[in-house]
Amino acid sequence: MRYTGKTLEEVIEKAAKEEYVSKEDLVYEVVSNLEETVEIEVYTIVDVIEYAQEYLKSSIEALGLECKVIPSIKDDIIHLKIDSDHNSILIGKNGKTLQALNELTRIAISNHFKHRYRILLDINGYKDDKYDRLVKMSRRIAHEVQKTHQTVTLDPMPADERRMIHNALTNMPHIKTESTGAGKSRQIQIIYID
Repeated sequence: MRYTGKTLEEVIEKAAKEEYVSKEDLVYEVVSNLEETVEIEVYTIVDVIEYAQEYLKSSIEALGLECKVIPSIKDDIIHLKIDSDHNSILIGKNGKTLQALNELTRIAISNHFKHRYRILLDINGYKDDKYDRLVKMSRRIAHEVQKTHQTVTLDPMPADERRMIHNALTNMPHIKTESTGAGKSRQIQIIYID
């Protein structure tokens, strides 16, 4: 949707009001900025989801595979469930292919909309199952840390998996979690506190 006005501030205010979002949450691109007229194009979450669906579908089809992409939103995260006859190929060893597809989709959306969105891809419940295993493992390790008072550092993992562990251990007595390292080497420490 495009909006025009005399100043950028005026156009942003008008667009935010008509789109029912705050000025800070408005995602837009300046189309033209002439002396007396400013025009912006405003993007909604629906535009982002449609773009993500199409990007992911065409990327997978470029590999010679057919798929269906089903979107949803939960907790400000865009969830894209992929259904294909080649799920194991798209998941890859230890979920590496799925993780790479997730990262590529996130980058494509950020570049296109000039705004950062949280994206989570899943295939046939793979991510949900992995989250369940990680939460159970981290709770078991946290109980051990409570007994021994020794800090345990987990193997490096992606941000979404670290977030699940942080959330799972948040209210556990005498336990604190911290992410350490950088990039692909980022890992969680489970720490005993008095």
